[in-house]
Amino acid sequence: MKKTEFFEKNEISLRFYAAKAIIEEAASLALSMRPSPGGPSATLKGRQDYVTEADRAVELMVYNRLSTLFPDDGFIGEERGEQAQGTYRWVLDPIDGTSNYARGRNRWCISLGLMKNDLPVAGIINAPALKEIFTAIRGEGAFLNGKPIYAAKTKNLDESMVEIGWSPFVPLEWWQEKTTAILNLGSMPRSLGSGALALADVACGRSDGYLEKVIYIWDVAAALVILEEADARISPFIKMGGIEKRTTILATAPNIASQLSKALGVELG
Repeated sequence: MKKTEFFEKNEISLRFYAAKAIIEEAASLALSMRPSPGGPSATLKGRQDYVTEADRAVELMVYNRLSTLFPDDGFIGEERGEQAQGTYRWVLDPIDGTSNYARGRNRWCISLGLMKNDLPVAGIINAPALKEIFTAIRGEGAFLNGKPIYAAKTKNLDESMVEIGWSPFVPLEWWQEKTTAILNLGSMPRSLGSGALALADVACGRSDGYLEKVIYIWDVAAALVILEEADARISPFIKMGGIEKRTTILATAPNIASQLSKALGVELG
């Protein structure tokens, strides 16, 4: 290993393990603030677009901790936007699956990705109510609670399960068209309310695909490296402008990737 590669690897590892501990603290904070089951306890930013006090509190805590430890790093957060620029950039969704969180459900997570310039190099997805932590460092594999994970080996579409995300930015006609396409393949469509966890499910083989028409970088930054390290196939989200704007994403199990890509009209990287 070249000296520059050694130092880069150490820089990424140092950031990853510090961030993992910070996110575990943030997960405890989010759990302590989670509403009881019932009607949504949140503020609507738009139709079905929630924000809670926990979103703001978690993002502020993580930002303060990371900026203290790594003052030269950049930071992009869902609630605060881009706070700083740097060679390394942290990308945070403080509560992904806020509509689930706001109703006291368990399917939500904190998603933190680390990018070097425009390359995702590490990711942490912590779903504390599910007691699951997905992690990856580029070149070192993907893990769920410390155990290696891989995308499913599914070959028969009649056995496959594909999740499709919805948001207020998705036209009804698109949703109907893509859901019908999934059904026509013989696959089972699902929609469970957390883009980051849907992508993590593809990475660990629980799901064979995930499609969302428009999704933000903070929803996917951690998942991109986890998916790649788990041998999943992914659309070129970054090259399609995903850092600057809402962008389509498709992640699939490798053996059915070409069929899903063709049927859903999304090219893979």
